[in-house]
Amino acid sequence: MTYRRNEYDVTDRVNTTDVQQVYAEVSRIYQDLYQSDGSAVLKQAFGDFERLYRGDEADYHACDTEYHDIQHVLDVTLAMARMMDGTARATNDTVMSERLFIFGIVNALFHDAGYIRHRKDTRHRRGAEYTRTHVSRGSRVLVDYFKRMGMADLAPAAARVVHFTGYEMPIADIRVDPEFRLIGNLLGSADLLAQMADRCYLEKCHDRLYPEFVHGGLAEQRMPDGRVQVVYGSAAELIYKTTQFSRAVAKRLDEDLGGQHRNVERHFRGQHVYWEEVQKNVRHAEAIAAERDLGLLRRQPPVTLKREE
Repeated sequence: MTYRRNEYDVTDRVNTTDVQQVYAEVSRIYQDLYQSDGSAVLKQAFGDFERLYRGDEADYHACDTEYHDIQHVLDVTLAMARMMDGTARATNDTVMSERLFIFGIVNALFHDAGYIRHRKDTRHRRGAEYTRTHVSRGSRVLVDYFKRMGMADLAPAAARVVHFTGYEMPIADIRVDPEFRLIGNLLGSADLLAQMADRCYLEKCHDRLYPEFVHGGLAEQRMPDGRVQVVYGSAAELIYKTTQFSRAVAKRLDEDLGGQHRNVERHFRGQHVYWEEVQKNVRHAEAIAAERDLGLLRRQPPVTLKREE
């Protein structure tokens, strides 16, 4: 029996820790869909993203969030490309134009940029401390980036579309034109499915996401009367609640995000590879919860963070 490799996507073909591999696959999808080689903007966006996350931008520290790392973003971006491809093939190129495709990819690449700390930031020691506000911070990064890329007319839409990936505002309250709501629905779906379909999802939740929740203030919730309510008392509890969380995710995908995730089936010729992989992780989490045996978390997630001097 062969197993999917920990650093690879749901097809075990694309290394999602390698920016150039993901860029090559997204570029291939784009060129195959539009019969166009006009992907210079995509190439620049991938390069700028890598510089930001590696800490090569003068104004920003390197990414230091182990869960919301470069692999997560590349996985989401690849899923986004596949969903947009499926959407275009299920409709037509007036629904998913080339420009809209590029808009979606850039939003995917920078949707978590709000976790990246500015070098002048003396208040926060970790990017995870921005968990509650990272979407709004990322929104500002996207506005500046679209202006810098010469697409200032898309900046206001980008500022709103990124909120489809977060919980700072209800999705129904996000005011965008229909074409951008479609992109938002796809982006929010790609963000959820890519991370939950990761082969090392459960290990990452236990070792990486729970500490981010603690640093970001999501492990506990302060009630209006001042009492503190524990949401996740331990990393183990996060694993044990995976089934409960997956039900909430399914509802968000199908209701709040309009069921657009199913368009990926057109890309994969009728197969929803992402949902199949999500269900494997959910079943594994159920077995761990039933046995109360965290020793079943045996996979070793790739290490992607660059340690700064």
